[in-house]
Amino acid sequence: MRLLNRLFGRDEPREALALYNAVVTRARQPHWFLQGGVADDVDGRFDMIAAVLSMVLLRLEDEGQPAAALNASLAECFVDDMDGQLRQIGIGDIMVGKHIGRMMGMLGGRLGAYREGMAHGSLAEPLVRNLYRGKAPESAAIAHVEAALVAFRADLNGVGLDRLREGTLP
Repeated sequence: MRLLNRLFGRDEPREALALYNAVVTRARQPHWFLQGGVADDVDGRFDMIAAVLSMVLLRLEDEGQPAAALNASLAECFVDDMDGQLRQIGIGDIMVGKHIGRMMGMLGGRLGAYREGMAHGSLAEPLVRNLYRGKAPESAAIAHVEAALVAFRADLNGVGLDRLREGTLP
């Protein structure tokens, strides 16, 4: 049945759809672009979704096996969204898969960079490299984004797995 759903379209929502929608809503908040200096274009919006999504994925990693299905579903929601976005901007069927593969690689790279940055106590370097695509903005902009992401990640610790599944973010 699952294969048929994939071939002919899903008839049930993904487990993490509410959580993914909350991630996108959080990533679209104006402060990232205004105070944080993130480019308000296709790349900047992708990078901001990837940054917020990375914080949530890191939180789910802390849960281990109980969050594995939600974690996988969240990644599937990201793929579904990016597929739709690519098609909306005119990317043809033949190229969509290649672009999705590249985007998943970019998300994985960012997740690793943000995980390492959090472990070492600073997201500044990975933010410049990934969110600002190597062009450092004013230090106040980086400080704003770093503080907001670190606080968001810390606040996620207080949200249980069931509430995350419902799409509740701090």
